[in-house]
Amino acid sequence: MRLLYISAIVWFALDQISKYLVLHWAGLVEQGVIEVFPPYLVFHLGYNTGINFGLFAGGPETTRYLLIGIALVISAWLLWWAKNGMHRRISFLSAGAVIGGALANTLDRVTQGAVIDFLNMSCCGIDNPFAFNIADVGIVGGAIGLLIFADTSKMTP
Repeated sequence: MRLLYISAIVWFALDQISKYLVLHWAGLVEQGVIEVFPPYLVFHLGYNTGINFGLFAGGPETTRYLLIGIALVISAWLLWWAKNGMHRRISFLSAGAVIGGALANTLDRVTQGAVIDFLNMSCCGIDNPFAFNIADVGIVGGAIGLLIFADTSKMTP
């Protein structure tokens, strides 16, 4: 379980520190767009009130609280799963990445009203219109890790 907590704290901190540095130190709040290594890496400020790819964005304020609740329920369920059925180190690290990312995005929703996104990456003739953040990387990477490496055969009821 210690690995899960460490992973969650690291992903949470990476997300929040990266947002602070890019938004305030690098000046993304004032500039809106910073071309770091175009088109491969562009900082593009976005406030996402929905979920991935802006789905459900612009909905009523109740959507914000529903998404906060869902993130907290998923995080609690992952903690339960870790205590009752995870045995591999990679599973604990993956679950921590999901929890840390989900809680970082939840903090944004609570304090800013939306998730702060700033990373935009395009390549190979594909123009990606979407922005994301470090928490999203943790959530997606952790979910993939759980799908690949979780040992569900040893789960106890």
